[in-house]
Amino acid sequence: MAQSTVVPEAFARAVAGLRSVVPRPEIVLEDLPAPQRLAPYAFALGGIVGRDGEEVATGRLVLLHDPAGHDAWGGTLRLVTYVTAEIEPELATDPLLPAVGWSWLTDALAAFEAEYTAIGGTVTQTTSTRFGALAGPPSAADLEIRASWTPLSDDLAPHLQSWCALLASTAGLPPPGVTALTDRLSQRG
Repeated sequence: MAQSTVVPEAFARAVAGLRSVVPRPEIVLEDLPAPQRLAPYAFALGGIVGRDGEEVATGRLVLLHDPAGHDAWGGTLRLVTYVTAEIEPELATDPLLPAVGWSWLTDALAAFEAEYTAIGGTVTQTTSTRFGALAGPPSAADLEIRASWTPLSDDLAPHLQSWCALLASTAGLPPPGVTALTDRLSQRG
């Protein structure tokens, strides 16, 4: 949290809402150092998605609070996120991938009834090839989603549930309660 020792009630409720969420078992959340210069009050969480003992997606969710409000935000609270995951190189060339990645965020916000305004962001797909001393896999591809939005209330539990759903989608996890076909086939074999 930023400089002031007296925490506004709206910010305290917002942080409590974020901390109240228990994510699905594949997602581990942890407190991170919050940026100090973006708003008078800030709180940050990191998320790691694991599958089969490997880290398959990571993200950061930052809560900013300015009691005086911020014109660009359209409110006093702002959520900012960055999510990234390695993807199959063939997917990185799909022209529809950015729109699909963005829909993972907006659909998750709708599914958890997390009301918001002033949403904006980018979806980036990258490929890289290593050479020389950095030789490794022939090529790698990543998907990055960066976004921010203004929640319309200080109950942020639905927003964190939405963010966890975004992490899961980016990592390629099946919906909760659904077993991926490849998981079922490997259990038989």
